[in-house]
Amino acid sequence: MQEGMPIFKSKTMQEPGMKKRMWKSLKQIQTTERNLFGNASTAVIYSSINAPPSFKPPKKYSDMSGLLASYSCPQSKIYYHNSEEYKIVKKMPSDISKGYLTLRGATSLV
Repeated sequence: MQEGMPIFKSKTMQEPGMKKRMWKSLKQIQTTERNLFGNASTAVIYSSINAPPSFKPPKKYSDMSGLLASYSCPQSKIYYHNSEEYKIVKKMPSDISKGYLTLRGATSLV
């Protein structure tokens, strides 16, 4: 062998006395916690932890192309990425623009 070249081990070989780490699936974790804590509402378990709301504003993506949208149409409220998409949005009939808003989940019943 050349001097300074690293010697690699077989991936199946382990250090003596080292245990192989076993991973649990989410279902196994939830079942274990349910068995340990039961239905105690005060216990903090894996499935009860919620993340706090983000301080960053949500990103807006173009309704047509999916690219990051910097603009929105003042009449139809559709997000668009550039001037070429804006030209398409201006010519779009209202029922199609409402369809885009429905896909995004931004419809308001008035």
